[in-house]
Amino acid sequence: MKVSGFTFVKNAVKYGYPVVESIQSILPMVDEMVVCLGDSEDATNELIATIDSPKIKIIHSEWDPSLRAGGKVLAVETNKAMDATASDADWLFYIQADEVVHEQYHFAILKEMAKYKNDARVEGFVFHYHHFYGSYQLIGDGRKWYSKEVRVIRNDKSIRSYKDAQGFRFVDNRKLQVKLIDAYIYHYGWVRNPVTMLAKYKDFGAHWVPKQEHEQWQEELAKKTKQYDYSDIDSVTPFEGTHPAVMTNLVAKEDWKVDLDVSKKKFKNSKHQLLYFLWRKFGWRPFEYRNFKKV
Repeated sequence: MKVSGFTFVKNAVKYGYPVVESIQSILPMVDEMVVCLGDSEDATNELIATIDSPKIKIIHSEWDPSLRAGGKVLAVETNKAMDATASDADWLFYIQADEVVHEQYHFAILKEMAKYKNDARVEGFVFHYHHFYGSYQLIGDGRKWYSKEVRVIRNDKSIRSYKDAQGFRFVDNRKLQVKLIDAYIYHYGWVRNPVTMLAKYKDFGAHWVPKQEHEQWQEELAKKTKQYDYSDIDSVTPFEGTHPAVMTNLVAKEDWKVDLDVSKKKFKNSKHQLLYFLWRKFGWRPFEYRNFKKV
């Protein structure tokens, strides 16, 4: 069985992406790791070069500013990385620059890929998610967070990154048929020093705020605050597990304080409150959007 990993990244140093840790977290499971480096304004290229592994395969890219709306450029960059993977790979393992896989799941992931290697019904694997928010010790657990997503797919180039690169679909828009792996992706996209978080938020907002409104949006945001306001969240809960070993140093460097009361919930209506109760009490998430079909 051959597995190719792939990711893309731009301005990892400027915006505090744990991309080295992200890549290192899946290196033991892949035979090659394709890294699509965008046209960064910082030392991202040099940072990636510090990863001492013959598995790393680097390609370079320039992001198209005309594809900012709806996060489309993120899917385009994902596809560039995916298209550079080995033609003889059986599975492709996608990891975003702020996602990390805990080493405790490596065996289970490889076991499932081997088990279904020749089963054409299984077109990918979906993972559970931990969405860390504000601190490495807090998880966002409201309805705004997706609980599962596809991160391993068959090596089929008719599978494309979907919309803003959260998941995948076939070119005819068909959803992938997937198996659920009992493993978590640790998503650290919302854990940064509040000053760095605001800078990242302002820049990446360009991928969702209409182009003609973006400059004004940034100016108004800058007038309001000099750091990101983590209090604007409906619900967080304490993280009681362990972080991946590759994250040890970053977790130890947390030097900011996020004052969030885990007992207080700020749901926008009673419907969201009920849905939250059903999930926390019974593990049931009715009406949740799913960009895949379970086999």
